[in-house]
Order: sequence, then C-alpha cells, then structure tokens
Amino acid sequence: MKKEMLINTSQAEEVRIAMVENNRLEELYIERASQDNYVGNIYKGKVVNLEPSIQAAFVDFGVGRNGFLHISDIEPSYYRQGGYDPADYINDDDDNGHRRNGRSGNGRRDGRGGGNGRRQRPPSYRPRVKPPIQDILQRGDEVLVQVIKEGIGTKGPTLSTYISIPGRYLVLMPALGRVGVSRKIEDLDERRKLREYLNELNPPKGIGFIVRTAGAGRSKKELSRDLGYLLRLWKVIVRRIRKMPGPVDIYEESDMIIRTMRDILTLDVDSIWIDRKEAFESAKEFLKLVMPRQVNKLKLYEGKDPLFHKYKLEEEIANIHRREVKLPDGGSIVIDQTEALVAIDVNSGNFRTDDTAEENAYRLNLAAAREISRQLRLRDLGGVIVNDFIDMRREKHRRGLERCLRDQMRRDRARTKILRTSPFGLIEMTRQRVRPSLKRSVYDDCPCCSGRGVVKTPESMSLEVIRMLMLASQQPNCRRVTIRVNDQVAAFLNNEKRKELAELEDEGNMSVQILGSESHFPEYLELDCRDDNENQIHLPLSSGKAKK
Repeated sequence: MKKEMLINTSQAEEVRIAMVENNRLEELYIERASQDNYVGNIYKGKVVNLEPSIQAAFVDFGVGRNGFLHISDIEPSYYRQGGYDPADYINDDDDNGHRRNGRSGNGRRDGRGGGNGRRQRPPSYRPRVKPPIQDILQRGDEVLVQVIKEGIGTKGPTLSTYISIPGRYLVLMPALGRVGVSRKIEDLDERRKLREYLNELNPPKGIGFIVRTAGAGRSKKELSRDLGYLLRLWKVIVRRIRKMPGPVDIYEESDMIIRTMRDILTLDVDSIWIDRKEAFESAKEFLKLVMPRQVNKLKLYEGKDPLFHKYKLEEEIANIHRREVKLPDGGSIVIDQTEALVAIDVNSGNFRTDDTAEENAYRLNLAAAREISRQLRLRDLGGVIVNDFIDMRREKHRRGLERCLRDQMRRDRARTKILRTSPFGLIEMTRQRVRPSLKRSVYDDCPCCSGRGVVKTPESMSLEVIRMLMLASQQPNCRRVTIRVNDQVAAFLNNEKRKELAELEDEGNMSVQILGSESHFPEYLELDCRDDNENQIHLPLSSGKAKK
C-alpha cells in the first residue's frame, strides 16, 4: 500500500496537509493564519471568577477570552485544606536532575521563591474526597494551565492543569509522577520492554513520562534522545514560570507542519511532498534533529501543476462539505451536523446484490461503517454521533457491524467510545472534540437563512407584509407606505394580493408602494411609513423600518 504525506503551503494564509493512501484521501488537516490556535499551549493564568454552582473557574490567560477550568481538570496537587497554594508543583531539579532542598521535584508555580512555613506535600498526594472548587481556588490566584479544546461559538477555550508536553516518542506529564505506556500499544512484551527502557533511563523523580504509540519498536537510544529533549524544554518552561507574572504565555506548540510530522508521521509513509522551499528547509531541519532516518523521504515538489491538483484531491476536498456521500458500490450516507450532535443516516439507494435482504443490509452497513470513520476524520466531527444503519435482524450481523466500526476508528487519533446497537438499530458513539469542525472553520452561517438551510416562501412573506400593512392602516397620520422585498415576494403581492392591498389603502386612507429587487434575499422586509409632511412614523411593534 502506497502512503504519502502532501503538504500544501503555496498560500501564506492557509496550510493544508493530506495523508493519501493508494491515491485516496484518508486524513486532512487545515490551519489558517487568521484563526488563532491555542490547543496545546501552556499559560500562566489568573482566576477571575468562580462558579460554585457548576464547580468551575474562569481564567484569564492573556488571549482576550477567559478560559473554562472545571474541577475535574484540576490536578490533586492543587488541593490544600484552607485554600489554594501553588507551591507544590514546579519541578525544582537542578541541571543534573538532583532534587534541591529535599523536596519532591516540584516547586512553586506562581514565581515566588522560598518556603512559606507550610508543610510541602509530595506529588503523590491524593485526597480521598475532592474538595469543592471554592476551597481550592480563589479570585486572583495564579494557575498553570494548558488549552485542551478550542472555544466553540460563544464558549471560551477549555483549560486543564494536567500539563502534557509531547515529544516524538514520549509525552512529559509533570503531574503524573511515574512512567507509563500508551494503551494503543497492546503487545504485552513490547509494553514491558518499553517500560524497562524508560526506567533504565532514570527520569527525574516527580516527573511522569508516557511512551506514545509511535514509540513502539524504538530503541533505548531513541527514547533517551527524546527524554533529554523534553527535560531541557521543561527546564526552560520552569524558568519562565518563575520569572513572569500571569497572565502570560509560557509555551506555544510548534507550527502545523512540524506538529503533524511529529504526531502522525510513521515508518510506513513512503514519501513527504512539500511545495514551498522555505517550508521544506524547516521540515528538513526538524527531521534531522528528531527523525534522521526519515529525512530521505522528504521531497520538494517543483511541478507546474498545484500539488493537490496533481493528486486530484481538490474534488475530494470539495466533496467533504457535501451533505450526502455516495458509497462505492451504491447507497449513500447523509451527514447532518447540529449544535449538540451529529446524525448520520445510511440509505440503501441503488445498492443491490443477489443475496438475501439481511445479507444485503449487512454488506451495505459494513461499507457505510468504513466510510463513516473516514468522513469523521476528514470533517473532524466531534461530540455525540448517532449512526442510523439499515435494520438487521441477526445478532451476528449486529456484532459484526460493531466490530467493523471499532476497527475502522482505531486509526483515529481522537478518542472515541462506541456503544452497542440500541433496540432501535442505532449505534451511538462519541468522538473527542478539540476544535471546531472543518465545516465551521471554512463556512459562515448563511445570512439569508441564519444557518437553518431553508427560507420562507413568497406566500409566507406576503402574509407577513399584509399583517404589517394592517398595523400601519391603524395609524391616524400614516399616508404613504413603501415596502421593499425580494422580487418574487413583490410579484406575489402585486398579483395574488392586489385586492387585499386595495382594501387596506382605502381603509387607512394611504398609498402603498411595493418595490422588489433580486438583490434582496428571500426574507428581506423593509417597511417605511410617512405622514403628509414626509415625517417617519414608527409602528408600535417595529422601529419604523422592519428589516429582516
């Protein structure tokens, strides 16, 4: 199977990275310069408000929007009887990894030096009962936080005090205090070997490390190189925490090219194509430092055709935003995204085989499950997802469909949880939502329908205009009414509602003028009332000009 990574940076405003397997788009990452990306960044923030009713704090971390910090994202080293004290966290190791003053390798978070007479708690301290947030934090307290989810809509970014700094093969987690191995590495012998390697490297006490999925099969030397890099980076972060008062930016994630190569580049990738020389040199420097064996796979694309056009990806990217997705052998899936969940419906369409109806439904559902997992990755859909598959009677087929969906979702980097088939034939699942979906990043809500996807018919708008004119006819000084609407609404009024308009003119002793224009969207309505002196009259239920 041929697997390639394509990096399109020809436009400075946007970076696109595609993973292509056998000339088929499997993963797509898009980042725009105009859109702020805070996920993974570490900040020293200041608590500005506490909400005991929802057990959450709002933290100013210096980006103009307050972050949301729930009590479940506050690590136990923050707990202290009688109030919050940030003294128990920062790594206080010297450059040789030895602990100073007999402490646990954790020091002060708020930049203040020295002890305060309080007993220092070890990082392994875990209270049996989680105290309420008002006993942990107070307004004005400084906290070290990391953004774990972008703000969506009017909601601010989600924060956590569980800090994690990813390397190529390891993740540094200061609050963990031990070593571990990713759950996605399922081979027991491999897990045991990696844990032994990590223990032999003797990481500083009080700092935790997790071996990433990419660390499987790596040598002790490769893990040691990554460990050293993360420790050097953590010491730089600690110095910034001590010196700088909050709110302040402490650590920023790498750009998307470096971040994506670090996180998803695997040995089975045959080549990496980049279409801009500056980005090529930057990526080459990173690979030489972190993954020297992969440097020969990096290639500069110098063809005349745009990179994505050569691989025929532009049409596939355009199809990502369509509501209906055709399946290769017939049938389709329909994807509807709402505020709270994603609904996916499987339609049989023209899918036909010589098998029984049950086998026919099973084969179609398997094809739909494979496409659903691909579309979730490409569109970056998250939250609650409800899949409505074709009904099947046999329990064997239901379990087989569930296994297929789980197997397909394993390659997804986002955390997912899939439930068993419900009595109604639905498979419910959740997918980690880190940032707004690709659709939310590319599209704005339609100004005509406000994102509803439908607009009122000309007849409905005409009835609304008649109701407004009935109100205007009751005004004693109203002599002239001008109405501006869409041309189809104007045509309906002048043709179908001519009698009602004439009656209203006689009843209110006024003249009515209907002006239609193609430039007005279907629900546009502007009503202007004037008296004999051309003074504007404000209707009781409008502001004089009713614009919609």
